[in-house]
Amino acid sequence: NPISLLSSLSLLSLSLSLSLSSIAILAPTSVSKDPLSLRTSSNSSSSDLQRISLNPPRIFGSKLKSGKIEQTQLRLLTASNNCSDLTAKASRKPLGLTEELKNNKLESVVETDDGSCLFEDMKRRFLSFKKHKYMENLEHYQNLAKGQAPKFMVISCADSRVCPSTILGFQPGEAFIVRNIANLVPSFERGPSETNAALEFSVNALEVENILVVGHSCCGGIRALMSMDDEVEKSSFIQNWVVVGRDARLWTKAAASKLSFDQQCKHCEKESINRSLLNLLTYPWIEEKVKNGILSVHGGYYDFVDCTFEKWTLDYKEDNLKEKHGRISVKNHLFWS
Repeated sequence: NPISLLSSLSLLSLSLSLSLSSIAILAPTSVSKDPLSLRTSSNSSSSDLQRISLNPPRIFGSKLKSGKIEQTQLRLLTASNNCSDLTAKASRKPLGLTEELKNNKLESVVETDDGSCLFEDMKRRFLSFKKHKYMENLEHYQNLAKGQAPKFMVISCADSRVCPSTILGFQPGEAFIVRNIANLVPSFERGPSETNAALEFSVNALEVENILVVGHSCCGGIRALMSMDDEVEKSSFIQNWVVVGRDARLWTKAAASKLSFDQQCKHCEKESINRSLLNLLTYPWIEEKVKNGILSVHGGYYDFVDCTFEKWTLDYKEDNLKEKHGRISVKNHLFWS
């Protein structure tokens, strides 16, 4: 039927027109000389249409000196420190570039972070340190690059809430610091560990004048020590380490048995510091220097619940230290609040 055939051809023509219009809308964006100025072309050629893919879009920026196109990708960055609100932000720099200070000027250099908000924040803090600390005290840091001569050796807990440099204001070059679970010092007889290796280096090589053992409130390592059975579980790294403080535990159980468990833990937190001071004197080269007045040994206790700090110094008296479980003598006991 000629009429039916004509109607069918008209419908086909209309359908083809609509399809071509849709394809024109989906045509890729072309690039203007301004990398941030985008326009859409509805007159795309067939070769342009063949380049349409399902990959994430890329915005192309300016050409590099090599003639290659610099790509700028959209990245999801956080709008707050807790990484809860994600917003898409376009960066005009190539992915993986950051700003570095050279001669007080910002320059772009390749970075190796994974783009997460945590490392973005770390990058900002590092660059702030470099600008406001390093560059403003360049001579001091250049001198530190030649060597170190700290006055303090600090043994502190690895607890993330207890940073000696933050609490006590140590600046780079002022304190040689080692951190471990529960800020314990093993005795000389116990054998090598990273703690006594640090002691040997700081006392004999760096010739520090003070050793400071810093304990703290709510210590998980001391709680583990107070909770463990008399028999150490061989498969537990934690128990095999905190057992270094067994004497502090025994002393606490004897002196504070009527107190609550939490109160016993607080008592042991301080007692373990004194036991560590005694353990320091089991190292012949430490005891000799303490005895001769070349080296002083101190204890410190940081209570981060109410932000107070206690400090005391071991009063070395050879006769009083022969009995390991005897009470140690202290002097210069201070309380900062």
